[in-house]
Amino acid sequence: MIIQIYEIQTPAEAVVMIELGVDHIGSVIVSEVEWKIPAVKETLAAVRSASAKSSLIPLFNTLDSVLRTLDYYQPDIVHFCEALTDHPDVRSYCRHLIALQQDVKKRLPQIKIMRSIPIGQSGKDNSIPTLELSKKFEPYSDFFLTDTMLVNQSGIIDDSQPVQGFVGITGLTCDWNAAASLVASSRIPVILAGGVSPANVSDGIKRVRPAGVDSCTLTNALDKNGHPIRFKKDPLKVRQLIEAVREAEKV
Repeated sequence: MIIQIYEIQTPAEAVVMIELGVDHIGSVIVSEVEWKIPAVKETLAAVRSASAKSSLIPLFNTLDSVLRTLDYYQPDIVHFCEALTDHPDVRSYCRHLIALQQDVKKRLPQIKIMRSIPIGQSGKDNSIPTLELSKKFEPYSDFFLTDTMLVNQSGIIDDSQPVQGFVGITGLTCDWNAAASLVASSRIPVILAGGVSPANVSDGIKRVRPAGVDSCTLTNALDKNGHPIRFKKDPLKVRQLIEAVREAEKV
């Protein structure tokens, strides 16, 4: 069972994650303009020198920008997490992203590709075509990752995603039935994300049967008001998550 933790931006925090036993350590490049961040490069180098795998999310999808970013950081995995279905021309947008993944695979075959597949929130009706999207991207991806797309009470995609145009870091659980259907239909490994925490990860594994689990928001440290702090992990929460995963694997 792969355990993946985001958002790790410093070598010191990467070392802590490695020592705890995290398998995939994820970092994020938030700007297409200010994409060279020496601390993040050092973070990936620290992961590379250990037994873990580095995963890098670029929050942009211009081919030249992506290629120069990957050449600079040399991650084991590049993770694309566009929201997909919130674009006004979904078909054209997906074709662009598929072409991007094809180019990355051709030019940098040593780097694996992870693609986030948006899934609606647990307990809400939604019209996100999860399986249709996965079939489009499966030939050009090495991993899928489920993540929670915010939808309103009518099942329509909400425009309040934490990072506009991308899916993730909501801290809310995705529909595990839809995630389980994705696992059952996919020919590539699926990692369960979306509101995964030490408290629910065991149930998520039992319900969805993924190849791995991913946690970001609910393993973050909290500020004085109890809100998650981006780019700062709580090692105790990460340890508790890992222990819960390893116990669930025994069942």
